[in-house]
Amino acid sequence: MTIEIDILNGDASWPIAKPLLSAVWGQDAADKPAWSHVKWANADLRVLLETPEDGLVCHVGIYFRTVTWNGQKVHVGGIGGVCTREDRRGRGYATIAIDAAVHTMRANEAVRFGLLFCEPHNFAFYEARKWQPFKGDVYCEQPEGRIRFDYMAPYVFDIVRAPTLGTIDLCGLPW
Repeated sequence: MTIEIDILNGDASWPIAKPLLSAVWGQDAADKPAWSHVKWANADLRVLLETPEDGLVCHVGIYFRTVTWNGQKVHVGGIGGVCTREDRRGRGYATIAIDAAVHTMRANEAVRFGLLFCEPHNFAFYEARKWQPFKGDVYCEQPEGRIRFDYMAPYVFDIVRAPTLGTIDLCGLPW
């Protein structure tokens, strides 16, 4: 099996990624999750995983941001928009794409830790890949102002450190 991994500019690669994300998350209004109204940041970079047989099968957005953790500025790398085509799940594609995203975050020497947000049904998946729950408070910006972000659970990844307590302010939109 041949897999092609591209890491592309987030805005420029949106037209490539959009059909996959729409197919995975294109739910009816009755099925919309609690976070469906949230205004999200655009990815700085995108990991796109393709196979010759199936085309684009997996996506991971990468975000770079200076946030505050307990009032101190810290540069983080985030991942979001993780999705795999429904008919291609269980083949390790998301793990490969997340590993590529973490490798890209590590290459940015300013990044101190990784940060993602996920729903309960994904906790075990991320924990098996060494992401740890962040048990503090997270704040972000939304059109109505600064809010406590509690729609999804925060997880951190140890790059230089992995804080699991305290207060993180995303200093912008969530991802």
